[in-house]
Amino acid sequence: MKIPETPAFECETGNYHTFCPISCVARLYQKIEDSFFLVVGTKTCGYFLQNALGVTIFAEPRYAMAESEEGDISAKLNDQEELEKICLQIKNDRNPSVIIWIGTCTTEIVKMDLEGIAPILEKRLGIPIVVARANGLDYAFTQGEDTVLAAMAHRCPDYNHYGIDRGIASEIKHSKITNNPNNKSLYQKEKCAKSNLVLFGSLPSSVASQLNLELKRQSVPVSGWLPSQRYNELPSLGEGIYVCGVNPFLSRTATTLMRRRKCQLVGAPFPIGPDGTRAWIEKICAIFNRKPEGLEERENQIWKNIKDYIKLIEGKSIFFMGDNLLEISIARFLIRCGMVVYEIGIPYMDRRYQAAELLFLQHTCEKMKKPSPRIVEKPDNYSQVQRMHELKPHLAITGMAHANPLEARNIDTKWSVEFTFAQIHGSSNARDILELVTRPLRRKSGFTSNSRSLSKQMLKS
Repeated sequence: MKIPETPAFECETGNYHTFCPISCVARLYQKIEDSFFLVVGTKTCGYFLQNALGVTIFAEPRYAMAESEEGDISAKLNDQEELEKICLQIKNDRNPSVIIWIGTCTTEIVKMDLEGIAPILEKRLGIPIVVARANGLDYAFTQGEDTVLAAMAHRCPDYNHYGIDRGIASEIKHSKITNNPNNKSLYQKEKCAKSNLVLFGSLPSSVASQLNLELKRQSVPVSGWLPSQRYNELPSLGEGIYVCGVNPFLSRTATTLMRRRKCQLVGAPFPIGPDGTRAWIEKICAIFNRKPEGLEERENQIWKNIKDYIKLIEGKSIFFMGDNLLEISIARFLIRCGMVVYEIGIPYMDRRYQAAELLFLQHTCEKMKKPSPRIVEKPDNYSQVQRMHELKPHLAITGMAHANPLEARNIDTKWSVEFTFAQIHGSSNARDILELVTRPLRRKSGFTSNSRSLSKQMLKS
């Protein structure tokens, strides 16, 4: 089989079959611990949140619905007064540090001026109100988080480029007075003091701590995360700050950080899988003039630890229908594990933001001697099903809307939304990705699922 040098890009005109982006509330209210999310929409939005998020919420949620009635839509009621009543009740009951308004399709259609109302109520109530338009007009449900983080980026404090450590500043001043330009270590201190790294993307605290530790081992401290666990701990942004994303669906946030906050974006593959995590760390180290240490040994150890799973999928084929914008990164990792990826469907892709990931995908295909997958943006699902019948992949990664129909056609599936809510970032979580991928294959073969260990009998089968 001839291996193409670069992935083939195509664009179809299919409909979007993804969740509504307001589902971002589920993971963001858990990440930002002192926040409260107010979704401004209709009863349909409320039903969606109750049903879709019911499987992910195990504690009392910190979100509510501001449901639009006929009087709101026909402009018989005052939007500002109605929202003020709800926010005042939220303040009295919960006293959050920030209220985040999530605008839905309805607010777009009736042209509700949330951005104009928010500053007025913010002054009256004394609580910051952030407006994010995370509605169904986005391409994928994961972009709801992108909208919220882009809005929060405007609330981050300004970075003082000259606000470096006083001790270092004193040394630098003394060095300049004594006319000692050869003191390279001192100037290196100055550069490091001014070069701060902010990571953006919502990850569970345990996973964020793992990535912080990985970078700390390379002497690259992380100065902050967007979002932070608490609203008053938002990182400082501005010239002299380097920002790096951990998810492929945060292109709007990346653009805001570069254009509005004047930060410098670190273009790197995303830290998904041991290969992606190593490439992500190496790129950050290169920016800060650090020589990576121990990365190869650590990556090799992770590959040894997941060898039992790799044996199950090596040589098998997979097809991505397109749902959560994580498709490129997960496909690249699975190719590195020995799988053949026939097609990567993706609702939308910012090629500039994912440029490093696309290049890494190409290099991975060359290294593994696997054919480069076909990448289809905005895929037509009917055509995809026809192609799957011809290609007969061992597994399809798909949205929940198509899982049962595909299963009825003898095509094994895995819900793409599970990868969104699972812990898949960082080297040590590679096993969790493979657990999700191999589960339907093991189920079909009559194997029992064991999330942490696989028996020798199963491997021999």
